[in-house]
Amino acid sequence: VEGRKEYIAEFTLGVQTVTGDDSGEVVKTMPVPAFSKQELEVVLAQFTGKQMQLPPMYSAIKINGKKLYQLARQGVEVERTARPIEVYKLELLHYTANSFTVRVACSKGTYIRVLGEDLATALGTCGTMSFLLRTQVGAYTIDKACTLQEIAENPEACAAEPLTAVAELPKLKVNARQAARITNGVRTTVAQTADGRYVLLGPGDEFLGIVRCEQERLQAEKILEHYPMPEE
Repeated sequence: VEGRKEYIAEFTLGVQTVTGDDSGEVVKTMPVPAFSKQELEVVLAQFTGKQMQLPPMYSAIKINGKKLYQLARQGVEVERTARPIEVYKLELLHYTANSFTVRVACSKGTYIRVLGEDLATALGTCGTMSFLLRTQVGAYTIDKACTLQEIAENPEACAAEPLTAVAELPKLKVNARQAARITNGVRTTVAQTADGRYVLLGPGDEFLGIVRCEQERLQAEKILEHYPMPEE
């Protein structure tokens, strides 16, 4: 969830839908002004970097206990607050007179549909997302993905190493006694450990779980394996 995400996305210009993609009802059409590749790349550069983005109504964000898309389906629109996001890369792959395809690398919480609508507005028209392929999330890339058929035939062969799920967290190796205490729910002091979240490794580099450190004291956050208390 925390990791960097990458997509290939196509946006069709001159039409806008209620959902922001081509599955929704068309709510607006506009003429598409002529633009060159250079002009399009200038607009893409404007949307690269840190920015604020308003979440769409058709999203799973909850307000007062209800998901926005549930309210949207009832015809209710509520006020949303813009959220900080970051677009690390916005690379033009292909374009026509009324569409363009980009490779997007972005932070969590980025709505590609909204990015497409904003890009279209900057080009002087409206737009909607007509294709989306997620090619990376964190340490997982599409070239290492398996089909549903491959998973059904041999699920174990398709499983990734557990540590890939937490590849972006720093690792913290502890001794046997510390490992036993932490994995059994006891807050444990580990001197000179900075505040933050860590992958907890046992004395033999066993992946034991995820811990949080505050003022050199470690608290279990998610334990995968309980380490046995060593004999005195």
